[in-house]
Amino acid sequence: MIKLNVNDEVSRLRAVVLGIAKSNGPTPKIEDAYDPNSAMYIKAGNYPLEKNMIPEMDAVAKVFKKYDVEVYRPELIEDCNQIFARDIAFVIGDKMVKSNILPDREEEFQAIKYLWSQIPLENQIVLPEEAHVEGGDVMPWGDYIFVGTYSGEDYPDLITARTNMKAVEALQTEFPDKIVKSFNLSKSNTNPEENALHLDCCFQPLGKGKAIIQKDGFLNQDEYEWLVNFFGKENCFHITKNEMFQMFSNVFSISEEVIISEKNFTRLNDWLRDEGFTVEEVPYSEIAKQGGLLRCSTMPLTRD
Repeated sequence: MIKLNVNDEVSRLRAVVLGIAKSNGPTPKIEDAYDPNSAMYIKAGNYPLEKNMIPEMDAVAKVFKKYDVEVYRPELIEDCNQIFARDIAFVIGDKMVKSNILPDREEEFQAIKYLWSQIPLENQIVLPEEAHVEGGDVMPWGDYIFVGTYSGEDYPDLITARTNMKAVEALQTEFPDKIVKSFNLSKSNTNPEENALHLDCCFQPLGKGKAIIQKDGFLNQDEYEWLVNFFGKENCFHITKNEMFQMFSNVFSISEEVIISEKNFTRLNDWLRDEGFTVEEVPYSEIAKQGGLLRCSTMPLTRD
């Protein structure tokens, strides 16, 4: 049996699922792209290639090895994009929640069935079918569960809207001892700089009481301000719209002190070091072209 324990984003990591870039499938057609980032790079003719993404994921695996983190990988599905392990399931406390993701991606969950089967039945949560949710929108944070959502009437028309209010309600039912706090995110099917695909694309809590945040990722300014007040303005690193597009907020904490970040995020990485963090820099710019980065491709199973 796997012992699950995740109560925040920063406690010392012991076990994690890291996606895989092998047999990633051919470049999709524009009309089959799941997000505006991917569509932009498909159109430009420089959609990321498997041979360039595999070494990027290997670099992250190497960092995990350095910090003695147990790494699980999804089973290989031929010609299937299995990079974003965060989307398909997530852990809160000692429970794993199976995400209700885009129907086209259902087979990705089958690749971690071997892990799911090692979790006691009472700790497996399957939400109602109408509760749409992906792990990039869900952040356990002590007494809170932060959830990115979209409550507009055009929800069904937005392929970028992945988590609905039904999921927010379902999570509150499943975790009655937590405060489930939802945030309406900006969505666009066509403009990557106007789109926060998940909550972790415009916000991320860090160790030492710090956080990364982007104002325009939030539809409701009072919700954005609630987060800034919660962490304290002086503790928030505000990123620009373009930095949100580059995925600056999608770093990953191994502990309160150690953060994995993309090596080109100079402004962020310098700030993190100034704040006393150890920054493990990795190349991840090819994977970023698909609209996700380090948090998106990892799913923590156990933290201290």
